[in-house]
Amino acid sequence: MSPSPSRPGRPAYDSRLLRRIFDRRAATFDEVAFLPREIAQRMRERLDYIKMNPASVLDVGCGPGDDLPGLRQRFPEAPVFGTDLSYAMLQRALHHDAGDTSWRRFLPASIGRALGARGPRFAQADFAALPFAHGAFELLWSNLALHWHPRPDLVFGEWQRVLKVNGLLMFSTLGPDTLKELRGAWAEVEAAHGVPARKHVIDFVDMHDLGDMLVENGFEIPVMDQETITVTYRSAAKLLADVRRWGAYPFEREGDASPLSRRLYRALVAALEARRRKDPGDEGTEGGTEGGTIPLTFEIIYGHAWKAVPRTTAEGHGIVRIEDIGRGPARNR
Repeated sequence: MSPSPSRPGRPAYDSRLLRRIFDRRAATFDEVAFLPREIAQRMRERLDYIKMNPASVLDVGCGPGDDLPGLRQRFPEAPVFGTDLSYAMLQRALHHDAGDTSWRRFLPASIGRALGARGPRFAQADFAALPFAHGAFELLWSNLALHWHPRPDLVFGEWQRVLKVNGLLMFSTLGPDTLKELRGAWAEVEAAHGVPARKHVIDFVDMHDLGDMLVENGFEIPVMDQETITVTYRSAAKLLADVRRWGAYPFEREGDASPLSRRLYRALVAALEARRRKDPGDEGTEGGTEGGTIPLTFEIIYGHAWKAVPRTTAEGHGIVRIEDIGRGPARNR
């Protein structure tokens, strides 16, 4: 897969780099899976207000497959597919899902054959180049994955392609305030040591820009909202370790043991420690390592939208639905 060009203002890292990052992270991702699992629960609560019974479901950026059992439970009649850029993540998803078909051993073989393969199907693919036909799915689900792609505008176009008309896209992603403490600490360290400032974490797209991209790519009635979640740490080392497990450090050169790198790392730890705050009821001293915690912010953006009825054919001819004739121009805008 060739790398996609970056949107203006976003760093130019390619899909091969991201694949290597998440292949390395797959084995330890469970240690930081508490965040996507919590967001998945909040997405499911939002889905409770939407009445639909999709015939097919795709989890885009399924990672180790934690969301797949819940989707299968909610939509038992629909085949559920999963796709991810990382082969190692998909291997874990296959293992994770293996236990969900154990009920088959209680069925006669003839019934098992008639039901077909009910478990999720998996495909390794870039989010903006999915190996599925036009209109293959009625529900696209994506939990904390979109922000990894440097061209979310292209991703929305591809997601719109594989959705059926009137199909639903539901997703969560990270917003611009995410990891602001880490970015601030790095800025202080680089300024204090006189080294050129550079990217350390990816830029995250604003909620309003994502909403505009949805409309531009053929979605309608987009509903966007956001919330801030703060995860607290007892040590800067644990904070940095978790950030790396999430894969959110794509510009760091692992294994760099140069004196400058070691000195910058120690300064970064000190800058993060300086952000330590006293917890309610904590007897430790303010700002000291004896008590308090270091905050790390995550801005969570939620969105859902429906694939709009196309207004033109592939040849560029206008489409007017019979039910819209005579209802006035407002119906066809």
